[in-house]
Amino acid sequence: MSPFSWPVRIYWEDTDAGGVVYYANYLRYLERARTEWLRAQGVDQSRLAAEHGVLFMVLAVNVEYKAPARLDDRLLVTCEAVPDGRTTVIFQQRIYKEGRTEEGSTAGAERELLIEATVRVVCLDGRTMRPRRIAEYLP
Repeated sequence: MSPFSWPVRIYWEDTDAGGVVYYANYLRYLERARTEWLRAQGVDQSRLAAEHGVLFMVLAVNVEYKAPARLDDRLLVTCEAVPDGRTTVIFQQRIYKEGRTEEGSTAGAERELLIEATVRVVCLDGRTMRPRRIAEYLP
């Protein structure tokens, strides 16, 4: 199964004074890709919280920055879930810069790896903040 992918465009608000993406913003892109992955799986986090009291919380993040993204770059954020016990899941995530062909299209163009990240997430009972079995809520 191929990883889930989510596109991002870099805007002024994402960058520092030099037009380079501020390092902490990559965490936002990773988070949004995980949220969109859940939606693509039919999981509505708002409904889980309201109906079942289920929350997901990041336990650990390991990010390796390989190259910077810049203003107007088009990125692709990937997300692969790997089971990690009864209450946790590990997301292997990457952020690529989309290349362009001579015609300006991104289709079939080279991608440059910018970020590799491992994110460990736990499923929690929202009332007690105690771990809950994750298999009931993730496909």
